[in-house]
Amino acid sequence: MMNTSALTVLGRSNSSNVQKVMWLLDEIEQPCVRVDVGGQFGGNKDADYLAKNPNGVVPTLIHGEVVVWESNTILRYLANRFCAGGLYPNDSIGRSWVDRWMDWQLSSLGPANRTLFQRIIRTPVEQRRQDTIDEARDQNAELFCLLDRFLERSEYLGGASFTIADIAVGPLAYRWLTLPVERPHFPHVKRWYDRLCEREAFRKHVVEVGLS
Repeated sequence: MMNTSALTVLGRSNSSNVQKVMWLLDEIEQPCVRVDVGGQFGGNKDADYLAKNPNGVVPTLIHGEVVVWESNTILRYLANRFCAGGLYPNDSIGRSWVDRWMDWQLSSLGPANRTLFQRIIRTPVEQRRQDTIDEARDQNAELFCLLDRFLERSEYLGGASFTIADIAVGPLAYRWLTLPVERPHFPHVKRWYDRLCEREAFRKHVVEVGLS
């Protein structure tokens, strides 16, 4: 039987990982309560939070008696739980395309993008070092070049239709295309990103939140 209990997301709105989860919940029309945790709000190292999420990071999803952490796992859980087969294909081949890009986001793009973001947005102006910013920018450019080559032959990361792979990568694409750095023009990434910007949930939970 499907768990119909209320959904609660623990995490601040300006976390890209929280943004993924909120974006998906809007896409599948599942209401939730979001509680500010982490960053300037703190609380993520408290004993009560660590009992739910031993990593002490955000987000954490609470669904009745179920607690799920790791943002990409939360995306998969929600897609499976609410039968969002179009967003997370049921067939093994289609699902493998979604999973590989979600894993790539977690292992490759995420760390590089976070470093660039922190060296600009989370570092006071007087402490910023242009050489380290340029280094992080170049790492991101290499990864988005890879993404651009793939998107030359695919509408979305999972194939012809929008999936949770696009949700996993989308907030980082927003950061890359919005941060004040020089970057190469990747036409296929831009075309894909413009399609994301047509989605109300993306604008609400990512673009309108901004960089902070």
